[in-house]
Amino acid sequence: MALHIGTLLAPRGAHKPPKRIGQGIGSGHGKTATRGSKGQRSRAGSRRRPGFEGGQMPLHRRLPKRGFTNIFKRRFATVNLSDLAEFGPSEKITPQLLQQRGLVRRLGDGLKILGEGELKAPLEIRAHRFSKSALEKIRKAGGKAEVLSA
Repeated sequence: MALHIGTLLAPRGAHKPPKRIGQGIGSGHGKTATRGSKGQRSRAGSRRRPGFEGGQMPLHRRLPKRGFTNIFKRRFATVNLSDLAEFGPSEKITPQLLQQRGLVRRLGDGLKILGEGELKAPLEIRAHRFSKSALEKIRKAGGKAEVLSA
């Protein structure tokens, strides 16, 4: 008989029926329902927190801490000049317009225009920040860059 993926069977003993706990004395797992008599895990509602190591100092407390999180960090949505090539010269580009067109998902603390790519048409761009190379390329193309306040 040839073995094919559709005719393969699990080896004997691979599938054991589940323990039917809490089904009374006759189930073979009766009375204490396989939990033992007393102790931490014998009672209902017993749950040890994640990382608990039986009273031993847990690993996450034994290891040294490194670094920190700057709570004042500002996150800007970024767009390259190459992404703005699809806009016509008469359009005023704003963060809201870029969000509507799907170029920016979340604005966060504002929009920053980066200088990757070239501009063909003079564009009027409003954003919260501009990189130096982006400002240079926008002015070189004859466009305007307006900085918005956050």
